[in-house]
Amino acid sequence: MSQPNKFTHDADAIAFDVKHRNTIKFNISRYDAGVGKGMARYNNVELAKRQAAAIKRDVLQNWGNYLIQFEEKISARGVKVLWAKDAAEATTFLEQILLDKDAKLLVKSKSMTTEEIELNETAERIGCESVETDLGEFIVQVAGEKPYHIVTPAMHKSKGDIAKLFNEKFGTPIDSTPEEMTEYVRQVLRKKYTTAQVGVTGANFLIADIGGISVTENEGNGLMSTSFPKLHIVIAGIEKIIPSMTQLGLFYPLLAAHGTGQQITAYNTIFTGPRQANEVDGPEEMIVIMLDNGRTTVFEDDEAFEALACIRCGACLNGCPVYKTIGGYTYDTTYSGPIGSVLTPFLRGFKDFSHLSFASTLCGKCVEVCPVKIPLTDILLANRRKTVEQNLRPKAEKWLMKGFKLISSKRAGFDFVPSLLKNVGTYPFNYVAWGPNRKMPTFARKSFSQQYKIKNK
Repeated sequence: MSQPNKFTHDADAIAFDVKHRNTIKFNISRYDAGVGKGMARYNNVELAKRQAAAIKRDVLQNWGNYLIQFEEKISARGVKVLWAKDAAEATTFLEQILLDKDAKLLVKSKSMTTEEIELNETAERIGCESVETDLGEFIVQVAGEKPYHIVTPAMHKSKGDIAKLFNEKFGTPIDSTPEEMTEYVRQVLRKKYTTAQVGVTGANFLIADIGGISVTENEGNGLMSTSFPKLHIVIAGIEKIIPSMTQLGLFYPLLAAHGTGQQITAYNTIFTGPRQANEVDGPEEMIVIMLDNGRTTVFEDDEAFEALACIRCGACLNGCPVYKTIGGYTYDTTYSGPIGSVLTPFLRGFKDFSHLSFASTLCGKCVEVCPVKIPLTDILLANRRKTVEQNLRPKAEKWLMKGFKLISSKRAGFDFVPSLLKNVGTYPFNYVAWGPNRKMPTFARKSFSQQYKIKNK
C-alpha cells in the first residue's frame, strides 16, 4: 500500500474511534489549561515571540558561521564532533562507536532526533540494549510503539491503558495508580543508569558562543543518563543552533510555556564537554553527531526554509484540528502535525510524503500558536503547489478540478444540473468520503439564485 493510501486508510479508521478521541480530548484539554496559565505569566508574549523569531532568522542567515563556531568551541574541550549527512551515515557512526566500546547497554533521554535515525533499532541490531528513560518514551517502548507526539510520547494512552500494559509486561497490579507505576519505572531505571556504558541525549539547543549542548527535561532522566555512563553521545539536528548562551533566558520560558505550560522546565542542563582534569564527575568521553538528514534541502528552498526555526515545542500539534482527529500515528513519520507535514516531504521525499501537506484545514491555528512565528500555512500551500508541479497528485483529481472549474465559473453552471441529479451524485459521499457519522446536505429543488429571482420579481 502506498503512503498516501495508507494515510487515508489509517485516518478513516482512527477518526471514528471514540475511545481514542476521548483520550486525546482529555489530554489536550489539560495541556490547554496549562498553557493558558503559562501564557498569563507573560506581560507581552508577542514581543517574546518576535524576539525569538528574529534570533532564529539570524541563525538561518548565518547558519554556517554559527555551526563552525560551535564546533571549534566544543572541540577545544576534548569533544569529538562528527557530521552526518543523512540517517545512514549517523547510523554507521553510531554502530562503530558502540562496537568499539563493546557496549551492551545504553540509556537514552527523550530525543526525536534519535527517533529520526531509529537509534534503538540500530543498537539492538548489534547486541546493545537501548533503554528509554523518559517515562512517556519508556511506556511506548514497552508497548512496542513509537512516540505519538513530539513532547508527550504516550498522549494516546489513558492511565488504565498503561496499568494494563504494565500488568501484562511486568506483572504489576492491574489497578496500579500513576504514582505506583512511576515508582516502579524509577526503580527499574536506576539499575540501568548505574550499569550502562553509554548515555545518549539529543539537544534542545546548540549554543554557538560557548560550544554547549542544552537539554531540557522534567524528570531528571537526562542528567541520570549522562552522570553514570563513561561515554556521552549527543545526536543533534544542525538546525538547533542558537548564537549565544544569554538567549536561553528567552528560549527556555517560551519552550516551556508552549510545550507544557510551565514557567520553566524542571531540569535545564548545559553540557560543554567530558570530565575535565579539575572535575570529579561526568563522562570520560563525549561525542556529538551533527545530523543533516535533509535539513539543508529545506534550507535551500526559498519558501520552506523558515521551518528550520522550529524549537519542537509541539504547540502546533496540540492546536491542529486534523492532528486531534487522526492522531500522531496516522502520519507514519517521526514528526507529525503541521510541522511534520511541512518538513517530511523534504526529509523523506515528496513522492511518498507530499500528501501530508494536504492534511490541513489551513485554519491558521498552528501559525497563531508558534513561538517562533513560522508561516506554516504558507509553506503547506507552497508544498501543495510543488506537489502538483511534480505531477504527484492523482490524475482523477486533476479532471475533477477542471470539471468543478467549468461548473463553478458561472452561476448558470450551478443552476444547469437539476437538484435531483445533484443529490444522487453526492449521495455516495455519505459512505465513501465522509464516514458514517456525517451526511451530505440535501440540495433544494431550486438554487439560491433561482429562489432570489422568484422572490424579487
